Amino acid sequence: MLKLSRGPFLRYTALIIITSSLFSYETEARLLHPNDRHNPNSISEPPSSSFSQSQPPSISPNPNDPSQSPSPCQDLDQKVVHDVRNYGAVGDGITDDTDAFKTAWDSACNNDEEDNTVSVLLVPLGFTFMIHSTIFTGPCRSYQYFQVDGTIVPRDGPESWPSGFNKRQWLVFYRIKGMALIGNGVIDGRGQKWWDLPCKPHRNVNKTTTLTGPCESPAALRFFMSSNLSIKGVTIQNSPQFHMTFDGCHEVHINSLRITSPPSSPNTDGIHIGNSNSVEIHNSVISNGDDCISIGSGSFNIDIRNLTCGPGGHGISIGSLGNQNSRACVSNVTVRDSFIKFSDNGVRIKTWQGGSGSVSDVTFNNIQMDTVRNPIIIDQYYCTNKNCPNKTNAVFVNDIVYQSIKGTYDRRSPPMHFGCSNSVPCANLTLSDIDLVPSKGEMVVDPFCWNAYGVVDEFSVPSISCLKHDPSTLLLGGLLEECGVR
Repeated sequence: MLKLSRGPFLRYTALIIITSSLFSYETEARLLHPNDRHNPNSISEPPSSSFSQSQPPSISPNPNDPSQSPSPCQDLDQKVVHDVRNYGAVGDGITDDTDAFKTAWDSACNNDEEDNTVSVLLVPLGFTFMIHSTIFTGPCRSYQYFQVDGTIVPRDGPESWPSGFNKRQWLVFYRIKGMALIGNGVIDGRGQKWWDLPCKPHRNVNKTTTLTGPCESPAALRFFMSSNLSIKGVTIQNSPQFHMTFDGCHEVHINSLRITSPPSSPNTDGIHIGNSNSVEIHNSVISNGDDCISIGSGSFNIDIRNLTCGPGGHGISIGSLGNQNSRACVSNVTVRDSFIKFSDNGVRIKTWQGGSGSVSDVTFNNIQMDTVRNPIIIDQYYCTNKNCPNKTNAVFVNDIVYQSIKGTYDRRSPPMHFGCSNSVPCANLTLSDIDLVPSKGEMVVDPFCWNAYGVVDEFSVPSISCLKHDPSTLLLGGLLEECGVR
C-alpha cells in the first residue's frame, strides 16, 4: 500500500491530492518547540535528589544503501521510517540538528496510516548528531520506535548550553504511550565539563575543602508521565548527571542496556526510578560514579535481574527517602541474579531522619559481590553533610529478605550494616545463605546492628548474632498503614 510521506515538502503535496475527508483531520503538534505555548521549563520537575548481550533485530534497511529510497518515509512491512537526515539533519557533530529531529518526531508521531503501522524515527549509523535540550511529547497516533544506530550528543559543557533552556534535562520524552528506544548506537552526554564545575563533590588539590557554587546539570534521558516503554540495546554514556530517569511512568521494560561513565563522575546515577511502577531492568551493564540504580519514593513492582553493576559507583539503592521530613513509600522490589563489583556499596536502603512512610516487601536474591565495601547496608541516618540533627520520625523499613548474598568485601567496613532508627526499628529482616569474606587477609569483620529485628534462617559467614527478635506488633501495624500496607 502507498504510504503518504510526512516529509516537510511532500506533506503539502499530499494535502492537495488526498480526499476531502482528511482536511478535517487536524494535526496536533507532538513536540514542544521553544516558542510553543507549552514552555519546556513549565513541565513540573521530579523531586530533587541530593545528589548500572543480545542485539536487537534491525527494523530498517541499511540507511547507507544507495538503492534505498531517499524519501523521508520508507514503506517497510507496516513500519514507516523517518530518517532524520531527510528532514535536514547533517550529522557532522558540529551542526545543530535539533530542528531536524523535532520535525522528524512531529512527522513520526502524527502518523495516521493504518492502525497496524508503527513509526520509526531513525538515527542512522555512521553519523554524529548534535542536538540541544529537547522535549519529545505525545501521545502519538501509533507506536513509536526511536532507533539510535548512530551517535547523539549535546552541546559541549555548561558554557555552550543555550540560554533560557532547562539545565536539568537534555532529552525528554513526555506523555508517551507506547515507544521503543532501540538500536546499537550511543547517546553521549559529554559530561566532563559539567563534572568539573566547582560545585561538584570534588576536593581541591590539597584534598581538604569541598568547593561550592551553581550546580544545575542535565540528566541525559528523562521519561516523564509515560507508559508502555521499551529500551533495548543502546549505550548511554558520560551523562552530566543522571543517565536515565523515569518519573510517573508505568510498564517499563529495559533489556540489554549499557550505561557507562568514569567512577569519579559525580551524581551520575545509572537509572533513577521515581513515582513509577511495573518496571523491569534485565540483562544490563552499568558502570558509573554513583548508584547503578536508585529507587525513589512512590515506586513499586520493580524487578531487577541479571544486572552487572560496577566497577565503581554506589551499588543498587532504595533511596534516599524521607528528606526534609517527607513521606516516602516503596514496595515490592526484587533484585536477583546480579553481580556487583569494586563498588562502595552492594544492596543499600538509605533514609533520612525525620521522614515517614515505609519500605516493605523487598528481596535481594542471588547477588555476587566482588570487593564491595558495604555489601549489605541499611542506613537510616543518611546525611550528605555533618550537620544533620537527630529526629525521632523515620521511614519504616520492614520485610526485607537477603538470600544467597556471596562474595568478598573490603575490610574497611562491616560486610553487613543495619543502622536503624532509635524510635522506628527495622523489622522482619530475613537473612539466609550469606557468605561474605574479606577480599584481602583473613580477619573477618563482625556485622553491625542497631535497633534491627530479624532472623537468620541458615548458617551464615560471618556469623550474625546482633539482630533482635519480636518487635511490638502494635507498633508495626501502625507504621505499615502509613503507606496502605496490610
